[in-house]
Amino acid sequence: MASSKPAAAAGRCPTCGAPALAAFRPFCSKRCADVDLHRWFSGAFAIPAVEADDPDDDDAESPRLPTRSAEDD
Repeated sequence: MASSKPAAAAGRCPTCGAPALAAFRPFCSKRCADVDLHRWFSGAFAIPAVEADDPDDDDAESPRLPTRSAEDD
């Protein structure tokens, strides 16, 4: 049997825990959506990253192109 509730309304708002509304899914209101967005912008939420080695730091292993000298002209 199918539920009469839309699937979006079945979840909970990740900000306040109130039932989520389809118009603001997965949040319950624009306010909670804005609070979440502010948390991302302020750095409260962050996706961990591993910094890659900078190719400019590893000059010994990078191939060098020959340079022209005045004698080559």
